[in-house]
Amino acid sequence: MVVLGIDPGTAHTGFGVVLARGRALAALDGGVIETRAGTPLERRLSRIHSRICDLIREHAPDAVAVEELYFGRNVHTAFAVGQARGVVLLSAGLHGVPCFSYTPQAVKRAVCGTGAAAKDQVQRMVGALLALPEPPAPDHAADALAVAICHANGAPLREALA
Repeated sequence: MVVLGIDPGTAHTGFGVVLARGRALAALDGGVIETRAGTPLERRLSRIHSRICDLIREHAPDAVAVEELYFGRNVHTAFAVGQARGVVLLSAGLHGVPCFSYTPQAVKRAVCGTGAAAKDQVQRMVGALLALPEPPAPDHAADALAVAICHANGAPLREALA
């Protein structure tokens, strides 16, 4: 199973592609889609859409796993992240790829064993789980890989229950 994990944001959208074979996991790709502050929002969202579509065509994922919106104190940021998340869902939908959403706490719990894990702990555990020579950086890419791992590890259970 190939999973495209996404950590959405308008300035930085992290992505990570994970291959799961049985219990073995491998990173196929990862990075960050960056857009510049001051660029009109519609152009920023268009860039995210275009790059996500490229990743879907390149890796042909079986699923897209997206981190759910964390609604903190900054409502403006939450709306912007929600718009980026919507673009990711649209991109997957246009390509017929099923989407799954996970809370940040569920992702941390799946990767680190606790929903309260710090960002550096997530990076280290993602690196260990994927047998990478170093923890993935930047943190947006590590978070996206963590979302993909979360989905890949839960997929057998979802299939058994279906």
